[in-house]
Amino acid sequence: MNGKIETVKAWIEKGDHDLGTAQITYLHIPKYRDTIAFHCQQAGEKYLKSYLIFLEIPFKRTHDLIFILGLISQKNNVTKETYDKAAELKNFAVEIRYPDTIIDLSEQDIQKAILLAKEFREYVLSRMEITMDYDSI
Repeated sequence: MNGKIETVKAWIEKGDHDLGTAQITYLHIPKYRDTIAFHCQQAGEKYLKSYLIFLEIPFKRTHDLIFILGLISQKNNVTKETYDKAAELKNFAVEIRYPDTIIDLSEQDIQKAILLAKEFREYVLSRMEITMDYDSI
């Protein structure tokens, strides 16, 4: 396996760890909604960055999913629907982790965040034509 694909898979695996952490926390400590949502955003971010690596698009450190999709759009079409999903997940970025930012997340918000993270995983894997198992929870 070449180095680029190994790096791509390492990023996906890290995203899987964030998604898994979100799901385990949701199952065992559902009131930690900010943590669950944050890990979903982090998973989506890592999945999208894996695609940037695959496309050989350099990127800076950022948590901005819209910015990342903008980079991807340099080489591949990105639909409005995908941007809309990223906008929803973007709301759960690093800022949500601090006590001075109060965001009231509903049960529906958390379920949507988990779903969006999973959708971004499928989005990048299908475009890269890579298959990776995921330890579903």
